[in-house]
Amino acid sequence: MASFTPKLVLFLLLLFSHHTTLSSSTSTLRDDLLGAARAPSFASWLRGLRRRIHQHPELAFQEHRTSELVRAELDALGVSYVWPVARTGGVATIAGGGGVGPVVALRADMDALPLQELVDWEYKSLETGKMHACGHDAHVTMLLGAAKLLQYRKKDLKGTVKLVFQPAEESYGGAYYILKEGALDDVEAIFGLHVSPHLPVGVVASRPGPFLAASARFSATVAGKAGHAGGPHDAVDPIVAASSTVLGLQQLVARETDPLEAAVVSVTLLRGGDGDNVIPESATFGGTVRSMTDEGLSYLMKRVKEIIEGQATVHRCAATVDFMEEELRPYPATVNDEGMYAHAKAVAEAMLGEANVKTAPRSMGAEDFAFYAQRAAGAFFFIGVGNETTMDRVSPVHSPHFVMDEEVLPIGAAFHASVAVEYLK
Repeated sequence: MASFTPKLVLFLLLLFSHHTTLSSSTSTLRDDLLGAARAPSFASWLRGLRRRIHQHPELAFQEHRTSELVRAELDALGVSYVWPVARTGGVATIAGGGGVGPVVALRADMDALPLQELVDWEYKSLETGKMHACGHDAHVTMLLGAAKLLQYRKKDLKGTVKLVFQPAEESYGGAYYILKEGALDDVEAIFGLHVSPHLPVGVVASRPGPFLAASARFSATVAGKAGHAGGPHDAVDPIVAASSTVLGLQQLVARETDPLEAAVVSVTLLRGGDGDNVIPESATFGGTVRSMTDEGLSYLMKRVKEIIEGQATVHRCAATVDFMEEELRPYPATVNDEGMYAHAKAVAEAMLGEANVKTAPRSMGAEDFAFYAQRAAGAFFFIGVGNETTMDRVSPVHSPHFVMDEEVLPIGAAFHASVAVEYLK
């Protein structure tokens, strides 16, 4: 018979204990939470919520009807909340009955996009020029589903779960204002989901560390002197100055950024005069700058201003540069906390299977979830909504043709709830 040293015996006991806990957790997550969310009545309730929200999309800081729906559902569940937070948002609280413990938050954004929906289906947007083309209707629905799952299990929670229904993710930094009002000062960890049509239903993806870019917008005006196009020597041409500046800005990535670091400088709009024989008084242009680090973004913003002003001077013009930091606050880089990421990944693997949890590539897209992740241990995941067998085509988010497979709703609700339940154990 083989002999075992005390250290080996201890290791085997710990290994067995971990395996038993994981097996039990896997069974709970799959059979209890995900099973409950997939029950016909629960799933039908989720679909109904999502469709009601989808038909009445609201833009940033205008989410009055959506907020009213959220509050009505929370009232029906007996979940307390604070409202308004950040004008149209709200933060609900589910305090566990299993003893004192940490506070963990789950977040959903509520706003829509200024797009005309081109998908012809029964629950198409009824609001002209507005559409839930980024899936925030699903985000709200999944978080309400998590609220229901957690409320029914609150007596076993050893801590507190806060549910953040956030306005104005699209461009206006609603997360910043939620934090500014102090609604999450006691939160030590936070989790968020975003739908992805590039992943099939039943698959989630993320990565530890830097995940999404820091971003800012800029607008510039170059002022010259108007004149006849036939006598350019009597004018000061802002079109030439602006054109030279646009080309000069491209050198920021090509010649000033480490090739191993990600950065973007994109000029996306340019406006000048209205006549083909008139040199205009001024020209305006603008766009976005992005980096995978906050320091990189600060450098790009500084250099964008210097280049625009410098090129204007070279061409005998004057320039003003506006980063619109009060109205369109720059977003920090979204950096997943390694511990919180590992926790959410383990939960997803237990619930969906290891093969359905992917490592996502870094993206130059930006998310105001980054503000939360600066203040608490954050984990942000993509959740698949694609289904090539049932969709005519899989369109990206921010497309007027965007659609999703609603089978994601119970999965997202259970994933949210499971992250919280397992965190508080």
